[in-house]
Amino acid sequence: MLRTLFLNGELLLLLQIEHITKSFGGRVLFSDASFGLDAHDRLALVGPNGAGKTTLLNIIMGEEDFDEGHVVLAHGAQVGYLRQEAIEMEDNTIFDEVISSQQDVLDAERRLHQLEANLGDNPTEAQLAQCGRARDAYEAMGGYRLESDVRSVLFGLGFGEDDMRRSTLEFSGGWQMRIALAKLLIRKPDILLLDEPTNHLDLESVKWLEKFLRAYDGAVIVVSHDRAFMDNMVDRVAEIDLGQIHLYKGNYASYLKQREEWIERLKQQAEKQAEERAHMEAFVERFRYKATKAKQVQDRVRKLEKMDVIVVPEEKKTVHFNFVQPPRTGDMVVSVDGVQKHFGDKHVYDGLDLKLYRGQKIALVGPNGAGKSTLLKMIAGVMEPDAGTITYGTNVTKTYYAQHQLEELHGGNTVFEELDHVAPGWTISQVRTLLGAFLFNGDDVNKRVSVLSGGEKSRLALAKMLVSPRPLLCLDEPTNHLDIASTDILEQALLSFEGTILLITHDRHLIRSVANRIVEVQPGKLTVYDGDYDYYLYKTGQLEDDLDAKTEGAAQGSDKGPGKMPASQVKSSKGVSNKGRRKDADGRAATPAPAPAGSQLTAPKQSAPKSKEQKRREAEARNRAYAALKNHRKRIAALDAQMEADSKRMAELIELMSDPDFYINEDASTDAIAEHAAIKQRMAAAEEEWLMLNEELEAEMARQAAGVR
Repeated sequence: MLRTLFLNGELLLLLQIEHITKSFGGRVLFSDASFGLDAHDRLALVGPNGAGKTTLLNIIMGEEDFDEGHVVLAHGAQVGYLRQEAIEMEDNTIFDEVISSQQDVLDAERRLHQLEANLGDNPTEAQLAQCGRARDAYEAMGGYRLESDVRSVLFGLGFGEDDMRRSTLEFSGGWQMRIALAKLLIRKPDILLLDEPTNHLDLESVKWLEKFLRAYDGAVIVVSHDRAFMDNMVDRVAEIDLGQIHLYKGNYASYLKQREEWIERLKQQAEKQAEERAHMEAFVERFRYKATKAKQVQDRVRKLEKMDVIVVPEEKKTVHFNFVQPPRTGDMVVSVDGVQKHFGDKHVYDGLDLKLYRGQKIALVGPNGAGKSTLLKMIAGVMEPDAGTITYGTNVTKTYYAQHQLEELHGGNTVFEELDHVAPGWTISQVRTLLGAFLFNGDDVNKRVSVLSGGEKSRLALAKMLVSPRPLLCLDEPTNHLDIASTDILEQALLSFEGTILLITHDRHLIRSVANRIVEVQPGKLTVYDGDYDYYLYKTGQLEDDLDAKTEGAAQGSDKGPGKMPASQVKSSKGVSNKGRRKDADGRAATPAPAPAGSQLTAPKQSAPKSKEQKRREAEARNRAYAALKNHRKRIAALDAQMEADSKRMAELIELMSDPDFYINEDASTDAIAEHAAIKQRMAAAEEEWLMLNEELEAEMARQAAGVR
């Protein structure tokens, strides 16, 4: 039942879910679930696979029935829905397809043009007035901004100006999903329902979408397995689990912490309740047939019947595997020398040099169209360079994983047989456990590969790859179609992997967890950053923006400042150009420190070339030092955020305590004075720790600069 959400003529909420119950057969997805959505809420729906997240979105859209309750939508509120499944596109240009989503504006434009054409040489006052009203209405609808808005959204989602007049049918399913998302964002509905919106986006497009949605003038409900995306965008989390919907304020990281605390309290309450029930049951059993205790026995029986048993959610199971390690390779794994790659008139690479070494876990980042996938495919051997060479080290074999590279799956096999054939020596239990980690449970393992969806085939191919990985893994968006638990399995495998990884992913959590080297791909050049993802963000000036978004979500919109990395923690990045690279004594490209913007790079003067072994020892020492200081940097950022929040709260308390009327309420004033004292003590301790950590950082960096090892 759909009702209008007004009370005495005043709008209350955009959306209200009232006591919804939904079952499939004997399974209850949610029971007596309620929550509301305000005009600027950013809500994440989370829960295990199959919990009912997509079902709830369908219910809100009115596309699926429910057993009991009400969905209450504000009068006139528009709802837009981005689904996971593939969509059908008309044979239009991309620009026309997206702009068509604003049909009301286009109709208003046609009407305005018709009125202007009818004015003639001697228009009447009535005609001019009518034309003026039409022009005002068109402007109010955003008509004059529509074309620029369409371009802005399409550019943000990774399309270029050359794509504007291409047919939608020329693009793959993933790119068509981007077109569908663009149409939805241009429509600007009051409520956006987004089911896995980042699945088909690259990292730069995900970042753009985050900013767009944070500024969006409406409400957003999102289902996503991208933790960083939820951390940076949402301010509330609704968890669907065990038939209930639990609400949490803050972003995803805040939800995890609150959930852990809630479960701990629930365990304590359950233990107390169990103890209380045991005492009452013992009393009933002991005095059940004693007439003098009949009243007390009946009282306890009634209490036991009415008592709602506290159910503690099951601990989320963590699957651990001892993944087979690949054969050991030589130190140099891949050498890219003078590589050129052109697509028609477009020169993607022109004299590219790059070397990969054993144990490096490299994430390729950069804007769409810069050449990340092209580089990955050339190194993986699925695309040939036009010129130059790509050579591989001793014992190097490679695996290329991408969503559309599923040809090695055998359609006649069952899911179990497909994995079992590449896992000799594994027990049935081990095979089933790994399949379960990638969402193949129960009878799913008996499905034929030929009937699997594209997402299911991708998950199966990924599971096969992890059974016996090759020394060089080239992975293109491996987390698509994985839930958070399955992504954790992948993360565990990649962290324990002793070979070399080249990775493209929009999942920043995975990059942060796995990558120890970042290669930024920009049109015409590469830049190598010998550090983790946070180091790359710091060097490129993006760290504060990233921390800002996380802190804002965790603080539920409070004005907490970002943590700042100390100026002493500076490490030079390596600029890798496509042409004119000088080689040092061991064949590696010499990489001068970056010059200021607008200046030209020149190679630094060297008194004498260092030996390969000497440079290797120095690089290993730098890596060890950098890893050792990683926790220092994270703690300093956390202390910055904490001190900023404490300072703000301290100012609020001082303002309160400066008002004489505040002391009328003795309890409130006592609590405020105690809180003021506690914050003051905490700030002093935090400042002392912050100074100590910074001194240690500066001392370590000074030792590195002086060559102390």
